[in-house]
Amino acid sequence: MSAWWREDVIYQIYPRSFADSDGDGMGDLPGATSRLGYLRDLGVDAVWLSPFYTSPQADAGYDVADYRDVDPRLGTLADFDQLMARATELGLRVIVDLVPNHCSDEHPWFQAALAAGPGSPERARFHFRDGRGHNGSLPPNNWMSVFGGPAWTRVVGPDGPEQWYLHLFDSKQPDWDWTNPQVQAEFESVLRFWLDKGVAGFRVDVAHGLVKKAGLPDHTGEQHALAGVSAERDETAEPLPTNSSPYWDQDGVHEIYRSWRAVLDSYAGPQRILCAEAWVTPTERMARYLRPDEMHQAFAFDFLESHWDATQLRDAITRDITALAPVGASCTWVLSNHDVVRHASRLGLDQTLPRPHGITAEDPQPDRALGLRRARAATMAMLALPGAAYLYQGEELGLPEHTALPAEVRQDPAFHRTGGLETGRDGCRVPLPWEADAPGFGFSPTGASWLPQPKDWAEYAVDAQLAVPGSTLELYRLLLALRHAHRLGGGTLDWDDAYDPAQVIAWQNAGVHVLVNLGAAPVTVPVGYRVIACSGQLTADGQVPLDTAVWSIAH
Repeated sequence: MSAWWREDVIYQIYPRSFADSDGDGMGDLPGATSRLGYLRDLGVDAVWLSPFYTSPQADAGYDVADYRDVDPRLGTLADFDQLMARATELGLRVIVDLVPNHCSDEHPWFQAALAAGPGSPERARFHFRDGRGHNGSLPPNNWMSVFGGPAWTRVVGPDGPEQWYLHLFDSKQPDWDWTNPQVQAEFESVLRFWLDKGVAGFRVDVAHGLVKKAGLPDHTGEQHALAGVSAERDETAEPLPTNSSPYWDQDGVHEIYRSWRAVLDSYAGPQRILCAEAWVTPTERMARYLRPDEMHQAFAFDFLESHWDATQLRDAITRDITALAPVGASCTWVLSNHDVVRHASRLGLDQTLPRPHGITAEDPQPDRALGLRRARAATMAMLALPGAAYLYQGEELGLPEHTALPAEVRQDPAFHRTGGLETGRDGCRVPLPWEADAPGFGFSPTGASWLPQPKDWAEYAVDAQLAVPGSTLELYRLLLALRHAHRLGGGTLDWDDAYDPAQVIAWQNAGVHVLVNLGAAPVTVPVGYRVIACSGQLTADGQVPLDTAVWSIAH
């Protein structure tokens, strides 16, 4: 079977913010289809579509009401079929998001559970429990929502308050109970529905959260926001294994993924894949998701979370490659996505401070020039690593985070559930700029935009960068072409220890020498090598300055 997933570059389309075809201000599937040619020319191999399913949009589509249909605001199933046909014509594979930890409270099965009452088979598909305390007025346990507040909401029936239901995220996102055979069978059916439409696989949301510890005991440790990573955590402390939590990384998840793998492997043709969003520590536990009969990919979040520090980056790269080797898996690298501050802004902040979960106008502002310079160098490092890589829409334009969104336009439930204490993820989800002089920068024919775009984004627009030497877009196009030409994704990393490891990371891969200077002094490309790509300008005498990366090959 083809192992394309070991080295391909996949581009994440966040449909609400990619391209709007009908002028309502929300991106849609026809809009995405119209821009697939741009992605082919960019040089990616596949696209990952964030959720486009029927949803009340309480969490931007990650609250699914119908797993087999398209939300009317984003199109129709016929539009999805047209997107698939166009992608196939262009040689692009399509991966779709799957949200199996929770659904929408408007999903028919949850509505049936509310109507059926305590003890019913319908409620057994979810985690309904009686409360503690006087008249059950307290939640069943002390679990906290990732988005802030208790992870339990009490149902109010015709006769008043009754049972509570579990939601690790928003109250409009009840968690499925994966011990229920009907839930297991339903999701295998959902897999087959989309596989029959030709998708290349699934990115699995909250892959480490499906199974909860038996009995749902109290959490005895510290509980963190946003997928288990807290802005206030002590980053110098050794993190506890993720499975020390009663609701993350429980061993039972692996039985689920083995059954899914069997479903995917039953389809002929190029291998269909599963990619885990699993915020799991230590890395050795993440590797368990990638055993030969389970998933194919899992994001290397160690790499994403590293500060702009040579030692941290080298350690993260080494840790991931080493941990995955025993299970025969390749690494899956990523720097930005719809849940984190864009790396063009993140790397422009004070690198001694914890990674933020959103930036407001009142927070310290990123150094935009510094952030972009480092982001370009970081991307060069990522695309020269063996394994697969995911790009988040707009990073090829050097897009920064929108750091001045007013509170009244923010939509992330994490912002609202914490009363604004958690900024949330809206800043990385702002619609893309396609045309510098068009209304809404060409995102929508009417100029409408579900989140406001910064007024100065004209300089980042696609048409302002296309064919412009030195632009970030042209750098990405060059890097992707060279990556394919040299088969860097299928190569092997061999560290070059000729440089100070506290200042520089350097390695060989498939005949290409990679050098990233994170130190104060310029450094020299190895003798006998010529530069084929550079993230910035070399010095007058041809040396590599601070915050710059180069790829070079032997003469």
